[in-house]
Amino acid sequence: MEVENDLPTCVQARFKSDTGEETGSPLDLPLNITKDQLTLICNALLQEEDKPFLFFVNDTEITSTLQEALDIKSLNSEEVVEIIYQQQAVFRVRPVTRCTSSIPGHAEAVISTSFSPSGRQLASGSGDTTVRFWDLSTQTPLHVCKGHTNWVLCISWSPDGAKLASACKQGKVMLWDPVTGLQLGKTMVGHKQWVTALAWEPYHRNPDCRKLASASKDGDVRIWDTVTCLTVTSLTGHCKAVTSVKWGGGGLIYTSSQDRTIKVWRAEDGILCRTLEGHAHWVNSVALSTDYVLRTGPFHPITDRDGYIKDKSILQQRALDRYTEVCPGGQERLVSGSDDFTLFLWLPDKEKRPLARMTGHQQLINDVKFSPDTRLVASASFDKSVKLWEAATGKFITTLRGHVQAVYTVAWSADSRLLLSSSADSTLKVWSMKTKKLELDLPGHADEVYAVDWSPDGACVASGGKDKVLKLWQH
Repeated sequence: MEVENDLPTCVQARFKSDTGEETGSPLDLPLNITKDQLTLICNALLQEEDKPFLFFVNDTEITSTLQEALDIKSLNSEEVVEIIYQQQAVFRVRPVTRCTSSIPGHAEAVISTSFSPSGRQLASGSGDTTVRFWDLSTQTPLHVCKGHTNWVLCISWSPDGAKLASACKQGKVMLWDPVTGLQLGKTMVGHKQWVTALAWEPYHRNPDCRKLASASKDGDVRIWDTVTCLTVTSLTGHCKAVTSVKWGGGGLIYTSSQDRTIKVWRAEDGILCRTLEGHAHWVNSVALSTDYVLRTGPFHPITDRDGYIKDKSILQQRALDRYTEVCPGGQERLVSGSDDFTLFLWLPDKEKRPLARMTGHQQLINDVKFSPDTRLVASASFDKSVKLWEAATGKFITTLRGHVQAVYTVAWSADSRLLLSSSADSTLKVWSMKTKKLELDLPGHADEVYAVDWSPDGACVASGGKDKVLKLWQH
């Protein structure tokens, strides 16, 4: 190591992936090496071309030069500095900046809104008992689906985008054809109280997209065959309302409840595998590290621009490849948010004990989401803030402040660089993950914003709420 004025000008450094693999042998690097030069070296070592990376030294991000991120005075001349690299998404989602249309149509509050897995279709559910499909090219209403006799509380697209499930306050589950707007099959009846959440079997496990799980206030979770419209299995074990259900990629179903527990079930036979305990109050929301790839299944925001493949076996393999990429070794992580103001991070297929307890919110936590690249967790709370956490460890990163009332939901951009939040203060806000600060304020709604979704291809945001209007936002 060269020394000039007792301070080094070079260091020995080794590149290491954020999952712990060492890349190449130690190199002598000048301290004034820039982030762009590190990117070139990293691409060369990995034999990649032009892939974007983030670099960290001792948890500090290298934004300009290596020297600025290092504490030079405490450097040991024998020490090899570890430079941790994280690959970023190759495509970039541009921030939404303006409302391109406000589409009236619903006669009551918009409670849920969701883009299809490909991002090309949009649906919403409302207190007016209808489900609506919207034409994204003309930004006008497409179909009004009538059949429910009470508030439509949740909607969910099948992973192939061919069906939309909706569920209402009366406990009924219905299926709709997004092309015609007509009901598919019979109404699925069985729940004794309202349905709180829906989850489809992942595409890579069954490309026919036949099975659907519904969670209810009656304490049960039902698995339906959407062709016969009959219950296949009932998961009974929670002693209070079930608040959310997730169908994991490894054949497990995860449910959270007001009984303060999360239960892990085997999807094929409904056997209870384990109960995760730790929360001191209702568990409101759970998220899986694989949610984004399970939601989008065989669809990829970039590779699908070349036209649609119809061969199910090719699509199933593609969905499996995408799942395996974000979930090496089949290790899904789960995060839970509760009325006890805390979050827990779990390895639910292996461990009963949480990996981490995440504290700091001052009010109940309403929504939690993993970023699509599985590296971050965002939590929305009634304390008017959004908090960011490291998804691998549960370590607190920062608090995003700006809302002046309760934050209801969060939604990530497909490239994980931006986060959107919706609030009782009638605004949406876009946050940059680079600066960890507010990127854009999106006022426009006349009342509380309950529902928000960012299309999986990144092109568009949809929001709805108490003012009965569906808004579309683009860059």
